[in-house]
Amino acid sequence: MAKLWSGRFGKDTDKTVDDFNSSISFDQRLYREDITGSIAHAKMLGKQHIIAPSEADRIVEGLNGILRDIEDGKITFSEDYEDIHMNVEQILTERIGDAGKRLHTARSRNDQVALDMRLYVKKEIRNIRALVLELMDALSESAEANLHTVMPGYTHLQRAQPVTFGHYMMAYAQMLRRDVLRLENTLELMDDLPLGSGALASTTYPIDRDYVREQLGFARLTQNSLDGVSDRDYCVELCADLSILMMHLSRFSEEIILWCSWEFKFVELDDAFSTGSSIMPQKKNPDVCELIRGKTGRVYGSLITMLTFLKGLPLAYNKDMQEDKEAVFDAVDTVKMSLRVFIPMFRTMTVLPENMKKAASRGFINATDCADYLTKKGVPFRDAYHITGQLVAECIRKEKGLADLTLDEFRAHSAVFDKDVYEAIDLVNCVKGRKVIGGPAPEEVQRQIRGIRDFVQEHGEDREA
Repeated sequence: MAKLWSGRFGKDTDKTVDDFNSSISFDQRLYREDITGSIAHAKMLGKQHIIAPSEADRIVEGLNGILRDIEDGKITFSEDYEDIHMNVEQILTERIGDAGKRLHTARSRNDQVALDMRLYVKKEIRNIRALVLELMDALSESAEANLHTVMPGYTHLQRAQPVTFGHYMMAYAQMLRRDVLRLENTLELMDDLPLGSGALASTTYPIDRDYVREQLGFARLTQNSLDGVSDRDYCVELCADLSILMMHLSRFSEEIILWCSWEFKFVELDDAFSTGSSIMPQKKNPDVCELIRGKTGRVYGSLITMLTFLKGLPLAYNKDMQEDKEAVFDAVDTVKMSLRVFIPMFRTMTVLPENMKKAASRGFINATDCADYLTKKGVPFRDAYHITGQLVAECIRKEKGLADLTLDEFRAHSAVFDKDVYEAIDLVNCVKGRKVIGGPAPEEVQRQIRGIRDFVQEHGEDREA
């Protein structure tokens, strides 16, 4: 079967080249974007009388019919036409005749695919943003339910200072907040219509790019035709955004994996989001979290793919750019799948406050508060730090906690100690006293929750709708 571009060639393409060159197996997912862009282009061609308005109308009607049939499962794409653009054009021509051959007037596949990818990325940024906001909402609910759930905070995976589970959840909410802002920044930077750039040097036809821009909902036009067809910065940025997002999900997953273990037992995953062992009947494994942790590397791979194939390309379009699709598609699919399973897993997870409280009562996580107690009574902090260190050493020898020491034992190290030391080192009071902006005090965490909820509401509204 003759290729649409076969006029220049004296022989058929080798079958192995056809197979190697073809992208229809994966770029067929761009059918909606391709048809949407073609409809806008056809309307513009008719408006500008570049083709007859009646032919433009037939093209639009034919494209709408193709779109309906694709979504109804009535169309099978052919590998004889290497990509989604040529498949759609061929089907259109078979249905409406020569008018279909006029659709590609004043357009190249180079600016066509650039448009399709931008439309796809814009759509998927909004889809992923909605999922991230949903997870932020779930974190807010959990944080509010656990404002007073004291748990140990860690540095170097060693118990360090008391926080609350609500405070912990707000830490991840802040990470996700930045993820949303990064996605929205990518959306803003890429919101330029490339159609009209042609193959690389625009066109001699009197096209109206701004009309097409309005039809497709872009904010601006690309300002250089060479850049218009060869820019894939937005794909790199999307993969970078998604890599950071997956890194956050992976860190959270690692926490949950630890917390589920008998060594911690801070949380219990719902049976519906856990798996078992083929040989050990007692096992309940956090496979969802482990898979997310593993799939993070897969998304990183997409980013490295994008950066690597782009780094040596001269202007303008090169076939290497076909590699952008599978990298972006896989990153998008992996992130959406990860979020869609993580959110209900998290919502159904049971928090075990007593186990957290028990862990917090060990490890001397109120030692800093003991040193602060002395400092507030006039002892220089470095001296207070040294005294508290001696108290901790004594507790270790005697297998006690700081709160188990008698007042005489405290005073053996400093006469400044009085009976109010027990109030100062009480774990609940240790948390309540940290009212600094960003701290774990319940009223401060409540403020953080309000901020996240306001953010979710504001950014959940599609501002282009």
